Amino acid sequence: MKKLLLALVYTALTAGATPALANDGDLILPLLSGDMKKLAVHDTPQATSNAEFELADDAGRASLEDYRGKYVLVNFWATWCAPCRKEMPHLSELQSELGGDDFEVLTIATGRNSPTGISKFFKEIGVTNLPRHQDPKQRLASQMAIFGLPITVLIDPEGREIARLRGDADWASDTAKTIIKTLVEARKAG
Repeated sequence: MKKLLLALVYTALTAGATPALANDGDLILPLLSGDMKKLAVHDTPQATSNAEFELADDAGRASLEDYRGKYVLVNFWATWCAPCRKEMPHLSELQSELGGDDFEVLTIATGRNSPTGISKFFKEIGVTNLPRHQDPKQRLASQMAIFGLPITVLIDPEGREIARLRGDADWASDTAKTIIKTLVEARKAG
């Protein structure tokens, strides 16, 4: 009789409850495979920097704060970086397939990279859909603890870092796309 009463109380309590949105890390961790195993997911979201970077084509300055409201995959790279050359087409494909109001790939060349060199780099690898932003004095990179390239940081819609990956990865893989789709869909459902 006691077990039956406990079962009824449990059922009554859970019937009216709405499931809480799992935190982003909880959603990501079960999905990690392939190159995405290198994605270091934070237990709790981390603060990001408000340092400004230069927009492509002398269009002014921006900060990560300007991207709030969507998931942003920020890739720190350089024209001289061989792994960056390999990775950039994958980022381009990810942006083509999933970029929009809820998700964006943001590429920021950090350190000494001339606008001409950046344009040449993108032309050589056939990427036309990613921004050519710069952080020439490495203010943003320094405040974000970007040491070595490439490093890619995943930021939530509140502007907090939820994960980062050191080195290059196949961001066009099914696993990477599933991670992004899962985050966006969970946010919409929440």
